[in-house]
Amino acid sequence: MKQKPDIQSKKHEERKPSMMGVYDFDALKLMLASSDEILSWSYGEVLKPETINYRTQRPEKDGLFSERIFGPTKDYECYCGKYKKVRWRGVVCDRCGVEVTNSIVRRERMGHITLAASCVHIWFLRSIPSRIGLLLDIPVNQVEKVVYYTGYIITNVDAKARAGVLKELDQEYATKVKQIKAAKKGDPRKQDISNLDASFKKAKEEVTGLAALKVISEVEYQYLAMRYGHMFDAQTGSEPIIELLKRIDLKKLYDELSVQYAKTKVFNKKIFQRLRAVRSLLNNNIRPESMFFSVLPVLPPDLRPMVQLDGGRFASSDLNDLYRRIINRNNRLKKLIELSSPEVIIRNEKRMLQEAVDALSKTGRFRQNLLGKRVDYSGRSVIVVGPELKLYECGIPKVMALEIFKPFVVHELVARELAHNMKAAAKMIDDQDEQVWQILEEVIQDKYVLLNRAPTLHRISVQAFKPILIGGLSIQIPPMVCSAFNADFDGDMMAIHLPLSEEAQRESREIMLSSLNLLKPSAGIPITEPTKDMRLGLYWLTAVPVETETPQAFGSPAEALYAYEVGMVGLRDQIKIQIDPALPRFAGIKDPYLVTSVGRVIFNNILPAELPFVNSVINKGLARKVIADFISLLGVERSYEILDSMKSLGFLYATKSGISWGMDDLVTPPEKYAIIAEAKLKITQNNDQFAQGFVSEAERKQKAINIWQAVEKTLAETTVKHLDQNSPAVIIMKSDASKANQLTLKQMATMKGLVTDPSGGIVEIPVESSYKEGLNSLEYFTSLHGSRKGLVDTALRTSEAGYLTRRLVDVAQDMVIIEEDCKDAVGRVISRVRAQKAGDANFADKIFSRIAAEDVVSGKTVFVKRGEMITKEKADVIDKAGVERVRIRSILSCQTRFGICRTCYGYDLGYNNMVRMGTAVGIVAAQSIGEPGTQLTLRTFHGGGAAVSDITQGLPRVEEVLELHPPKGKGALARHAGIIAEIEEIGNEKIIKIQPTKDRKAKTGRRSKLGSTLDEYPISINLDTLIKEGDKVEAGQRLSEGSLDIKDILMTLGKRAAEEYMIQEIKKIYNLQGADINDKHLEVIARQMFSLVRVVESGDSEYLRGEILHRSRFFALNETLKAQKKKPARAIQLVVGVSNVALAAEGFLAAASFQNVVRILTEAAIDGRVDSLRGLKENVIIGKLIPAGTGLDKEPVEVLGVAE
Repeated sequence: MKQKPDIQSKKHEERKPSMMGVYDFDALKLMLASSDEILSWSYGEVLKPETINYRTQRPEKDGLFSERIFGPTKDYECYCGKYKKVRWRGVVCDRCGVEVTNSIVRRERMGHITLAASCVHIWFLRSIPSRIGLLLDIPVNQVEKVVYYTGYIITNVDAKARAGVLKELDQEYATKVKQIKAAKKGDPRKQDISNLDASFKKAKEEVTGLAALKVISEVEYQYLAMRYGHMFDAQTGSEPIIELLKRIDLKKLYDELSVQYAKTKVFNKKIFQRLRAVRSLLNNNIRPESMFFSVLPVLPPDLRPMVQLDGGRFASSDLNDLYRRIINRNNRLKKLIELSSPEVIIRNEKRMLQEAVDALSKTGRFRQNLLGKRVDYSGRSVIVVGPELKLYECGIPKVMALEIFKPFVVHELVARELAHNMKAAAKMIDDQDEQVWQILEEVIQDKYVLLNRAPTLHRISVQAFKPILIGGLSIQIPPMVCSAFNADFDGDMMAIHLPLSEEAQRESREIMLSSLNLLKPSAGIPITEPTKDMRLGLYWLTAVPVETETPQAFGSPAEALYAYEVGMVGLRDQIKIQIDPALPRFAGIKDPYLVTSVGRVIFNNILPAELPFVNSVINKGLARKVIADFISLLGVERSYEILDSMKSLGFLYATKSGISWGMDDLVTPPEKYAIIAEAKLKITQNNDQFAQGFVSEAERKQKAINIWQAVEKTLAETTVKHLDQNSPAVIIMKSDASKANQLTLKQMATMKGLVTDPSGGIVEIPVESSYKEGLNSLEYFTSLHGSRKGLVDTALRTSEAGYLTRRLVDVAQDMVIIEEDCKDAVGRVISRVRAQKAGDANFADKIFSRIAAEDVVSGKTVFVKRGEMITKEKADVIDKAGVERVRIRSILSCQTRFGICRTCYGYDLGYNNMVRMGTAVGIVAAQSIGEPGTQLTLRTFHGGGAAVSDITQGLPRVEEVLELHPPKGKGALARHAGIIAEIEEIGNEKIIKIQPTKDRKAKTGRRSKLGSTLDEYPISINLDTLIKEGDKVEAGQRLSEGSLDIKDILMTLGKRAAEEYMIQEIKKIYNLQGADINDKHLEVIARQMFSLVRVVESGDSEYLRGEILHRSRFFALNETLKAQKKKPARAIQLVVGVSNVALAAEGFLAAASFQNVVRILTEAAIDGRVDSLRGLKENVIIGKLIPAGTGLDKEPVEVLGVAE
């Protein structure tokens, strides 16, 4: 249906472009649009498949880029050029029909295509569950047959006609029976009685089987139409389905289904899904027939652009091709209908049109176009070390800086009248004029740039630096930031980005600067510390090789330094200096003289005067402690200068030490061969014992491994004994400058030893040669086998850990600090016993950085009062006093809705002070768990060669806990109190049987001989039981070793026990690998996993029994019902794996951008769901500032009532 020009122009007059900004709304609602609504958005019908004219490069009239429909391509100029300039704004040209307006309207004006045949929206047909199928109560495959013209649906059956046909059949049957009975003996018709019965039965079934909504094949239709055509109507295609949907009375259907659902005792999924779909349509005033298109919306052309490439060709958005195909098929169908073509041809064309509409999907939009965008003003280059750079500086090649800062340089050139216009300025830059370099120096003075190294695993993978111009083509970075970026200088690349606005520059300067990011956000430990050469230099500087009986004495540290400068005393000689106990540095030292060295005095001179004198050799552990102490004392802002001084000292004295080593420094101990020969003799004896049947194969192998492990230990000690303790190799090892240890020296100098095979088991034949001697072919092959598996594992682990981080980010992305105090009184109890079970050796670290929920006391001593922060010092005092349990404010019990409060979170570990409002603690938590994930192992261990246990470890176990997969090597947990009746072994299982103490029927199990029912708990035969026959057990008691199922703990022991177990399990895995993660990060994820509830009683709410919703929404609903004196709903707590939590997110945008886009958007459109844009991803998608950090709106926050 073509629009007339006068209607078109009127339409433009009525509707001025809105161009709504992202800050003009604070929520988004997704709804299913009817054809009338689509028409109301449209500015005209697209009639032709053409895009642009390839000769004139202008849009074709009535085509996909038509200026008449979508607006002019040039600002304030119509297509034919009759009206130009802004004074004609709003005028519609009488020649070309184009409105004179701003070309930006081409980003928001939509068009439409009027379809010659209605087409189904594939999401509402095919996504599970099919909404059309639910409403009509027909299986989706049957509906598909009708829509794609391979089946017919009966729309109407004439009851009177059917009764008449059945009557005729009965009469005919009676007549035939009479005839057969009247026939004489020997007449062949006598045999037909059985055939007659079968025919009659079949005919009767055919007639009674004809019912409305039944789908039949084409062959069946032809047969039935020929025989009973007067009795029923059947049609194919979209039209009959639309007609049936129009007939549905939603209110009546809802009432019928509600009655049915109320009657069902057991949860009926089908009725529940139908009821939800009908309720959603009713609530949002949507008619079911809106799930079919008669009018198709066409996206604004600037959102599906055509770009001209070099060589005159065009690159077009894929959407244009899809629209073109639809228009071509639609126009062809219109023509065929006009020509009254045969039905079979029209039907085929309609099917092709339906398929073309189906192809117009929206895949890949979120992750390709909406969540990641390309950034200009950025560069990328290889990194090299800049030892002279300060911690907050980075070196940028001049040519790169000139390109990145180009707009600023152009502005200055024009402002200083060195160039007349931008073109001239750009030419000066290309010619690299002398004045350009001068201006560039001035432009970068107060600017900061961001450096990022991929993979960006945590917050400190992006940091801000002050740029310094350098020659060459590589980016220089200060050596101490390497561990934060996980960077080294073997060809790593970094990307550089320039924050443009003043606000962005301020954030870079005040928040993201590298000198402010000295602590690891996951654990609060220093991440900026001396490594490699710097560590070696500091070790060498502070080591005292030989103790002197009569060390030289000096009156003060300054005097000792002077003596060193004039050559009276050596840097590392032992000396005595007189100290002043009044100074904080020497407080607590009773002796008036301090025995130390000049090197140690030099090192202490760079430390703050308030810190105690460090009179020890500086190795990795002590360096980290000293850094943590002065950061705690001075705060992050003032600490970077001391770190810079440590770096300079380290490099200076590493150079002065002159340490270098060669393979000749490593001596192979002469005892090596005798020790190996003795071991081989023991192996021979061990093999003889096996041959005679005294030991099993597993025992023989284990003993062989034990023998060689003892040999390795002996050789490692022998190797170190044979080395000069002042040799470079030993100094490097002791300084922690490299990862070298006794085993490394043993492998290089004496013997490589035992190696693992690809499955993680130990190969019992060791590699006897050392790297210095060289490996023979067999040894090389043996050691290479496991090593290659290790390399493959590392590659796999990186992607696994990356995917884990992505899922965690999706779960926790809307967890932001949004209020001061939620006034929670429950908190979380930290117990010393539980901490030790999780492998947390340090109780102080568990309680540090948290606020006490009640007074921390021991006897009559109060260490911390309720509501006070437990600082590092207080935590150490509490730990030393042996306090067994401390109740702290916890994220698990925080009552803030849609976020977390500052008091329940405590310190921000990345800055060692109280967390700021707006901190995105969810993202920090996800990164803290995901970032060390790459260090975790990927395999299931088999200890000592034999399959001792099949318990999953490492990254797969973290995944098992977070996704709630049934654990491998599952342990048993008593569901009820009782007595152990029997422990039986059957095949690969042990079955623990419990006689319940209460007289009740167990859910599982079978009757014992006594007649009562036993609870049965099957476990793997490899797992040890923790009980014996006759023992009494309580509900929730552990019956065996192995991993417990968190869902079982939730059902048996409740929410808090399940949360604690989850945190304990994940901590255990990370602690084994030496990766330190603070509990609060795991609490954030646990809070989200326990954030859903299932309604068990609807009360007076509109929610159905069995519906799953967020705790916060459930509590808000109940508060409203109580206020209205209505009956509140009841719900049970659920625990859900992280992927499912992300998919159940309150906002549909975040959920859809994670996974299952179609399912989530389909549900949201039917439910008319509103996204309040609370999370970070939703705001990134729509182009708003994220509601975190400096972008947080300070709005009042609702608080939940205390709830379990």
